[in-house]
Amino acid sequence: MITSFIRFKRKIAKKCSTVFTRRMLKEQQIQFGNNLIAVGMPIVDREKGSSIRIGHNAILCSSDYSNPIGLNHRTVIRTLAEGAVIEIGDDVGISGASICAVSRVSIGHQVMLGVNVQISDTDFHPIKPENRRFNKNPLDVGKADTIIEDNVWVGANAIVLKGVTIGRNSVIGAGSIVASSIPPNCIAAGVPAKVIKHLEGVE
Repeated sequence: MITSFIRFKRKIAKKCSTVFTRRMLKEQQIQFGNNLIAVGMPIVDREKGSSIRIGHNAILCSSDYSNPIGLNHRTVIRTLAEGAVIEIGDDVGISGASICAVSRVSIGHQVMLGVNVQISDTDFHPIKPENRRFNKNPLDVGKADTIIEDNVWVGANAIVLKGVTIGRNSVIGAGSIVASSIPPNCIAAGVPAKVIKHLEGVE
């Protein structure tokens, strides 16, 4: 009886968060495709003069019960500068991940982003000590486009740094830090992430 009530409550909550998320995206002039589902309310911020596009059948998970191992925080999708672009393809699942762009972050179709994944195209702060604390010279902040191709699976708590391309069909192990590009059709893991296996019979 109690279990049935909890399931019913979660079903209603899912419908409500989906409705409110779609409304929020429309108010921010964010493009999104058909059948977007939100389990819990994501954090989505579009900087003026930037763009965020989300494809069909996206699932944005921002609630503890939306993933078996729970989330540290809600899904975050945020552009941080004028002209920044975040592109998310069709059939993408995101579980409490953070995606931030000052230039361009592109995520392909059928990508899975595990719990608490972080993806960015920026260092956020300058490297020079005299500029670092208060971003005194924003032009010194490193940035480079980050691209995740189709059918990639990024495991829980992985961090994908600026300028990285992860090739199609590849898998990134949980807890990895991806500091350089990963080729298609492989499994990569570690700190920094390195190829540990090539996937056979995958095109």
